[in-house]
Amino acid sequence: MREYLIYPMASLFAIAAVTLLVGCGESAKLPDAAGYGPAPKLPAPHKTMVPTVHVAPAKGWDNGKAPTAAQGMRVAAFADQLEHPRWLYVLPNGDVLVAETDAPPKPDDGKGIKGWVMKMLMKRAGSNTPSANRITLLRDTDGDGVADQRSVFLQNLNSPFGMALVGEDFYVANTDAVVRFRYTAGQTSITEPGQKVVDLPAGPLNHHWTKNIIASPDGSKLYVTVGSNSNVAENGIDKEAGRAAIWEVDRQSGQHRIFASGLRNPNGMAWEPTTKALWTSVNERDEIGSDLVPDYITSVRDGGFYGWPYSYYGQHVDERVKPPAPDMVAKAIIPDYAVGAHTAALGLTGATGNSLPAQFQNGMFVSQHGSWNRKPRAGYKVIFVQFDQGKPVGAPLDVLGGFLDNEGNAQGRPVGVAIDKRGGLLVADDVGNRVWRVSGGS
Repeated sequence: MREYLIYPMASLFAIAAVTLLVGCGESAKLPDAAGYGPAPKLPAPHKTMVPTVHVAPAKGWDNGKAPTAAQGMRVAAFADQLEHPRWLYVLPNGDVLVAETDAPPKPDDGKGIKGWVMKMLMKRAGSNTPSANRITLLRDTDGDGVADQRSVFLQNLNSPFGMALVGEDFYVANTDAVVRFRYTAGQTSITEPGQKVVDLPAGPLNHHWTKNIIASPDGSKLYVTVGSNSNVAENGIDKEAGRAAIWEVDRQSGQHRIFASGLRNPNGMAWEPTTKALWTSVNERDEIGSDLVPDYITSVRDGGFYGWPYSYYGQHVDERVKPPAPDMVAKAIIPDYAVGAHTAALGLTGATGNSLPAQFQNGMFVSQHGSWNRKPRAGYKVIFVQFDQGKPVGAPLDVLGGFLDNEGNAQGRPVGVAIDKRGGLLVADDVGNRVWRVSGGS
């Protein structure tokens, strides 16, 4: 007897939608390099009925495999068998903290068939799994570049991401709040409850859930990234209150204000040592073509507006946003440096303290988590942007690649980046479930 699988009509439609979406859409007309630098090429928008979807399926690393470091450098696993490691922080004593985390429940995000399809695609890309909700401490006791001790530093968090230490106060940016814990140098675990400093926009929508944090050089303020609740405000501008922005938070009182806005999904942050300016990496909007819009890194001006959702890369109007806001477009700031369309620039760290070759001594490292809305795929690597007198110059340099295999599967995807106490570059890999360490010497 033949057996038949009976699907509800809605399920059949959803399966057909996934089949239609995967691999569909238009392709890039410009070379990758056109989307990099202080003046990227911006063609006319190319909006299709069905968005371009070109996901690299998450595979993970086969035994003995690793990314490929640039000439003059080598890479090795600093730690493995982690659970979706996303963000990194290096303590003054050299201990490395890694946030093992994923998205919180978001019942109102992506409803309907399109939402269901996007959730399936996220799972295909290696996300949309239950969050470990912890921070793990990694310690390299013998200095060989491999962590030989690990412990649960903090647990029972809420999709934690950014971390910062100021004196004996350790701050965690959960998806819904900044929380402070008491920390003693050398401590390997914190069990005492934390104290909430400030609530952050979250809730059942919470589209861009990651919240990063960095302390001001004098330690008096915290800066927190809060991504948008949509691609281009399609859920309504009222759902974007306090979002697409970097907050400035008083460390003691929790009082806060919007430091900069119009930043669709800011993630990494770093202080530039020459100008003392705050810099951030930003993921720009999707679904207007494989060549649009380049992600970017930029200095962040106090009170600055960077265009989202009304315009991109300065004053290029996004016609999808209704009603338009010409007054906001007129004051949109052009970002400093483009890092490629749809590359998903996430991690950002300055070069200070690294022991890599000379060309990597002045500038910023940027991790590119990898595209889903572009043909051909882009990102899936770590790059270095050279600086001169506090400004980015020239073409980026590749630091770490090989995250995609020959069949286009994602063996890994780079996220957080940090310089360790011995000058190596640490890279969190949330698909490979490892932290890689890049060091000098081939």
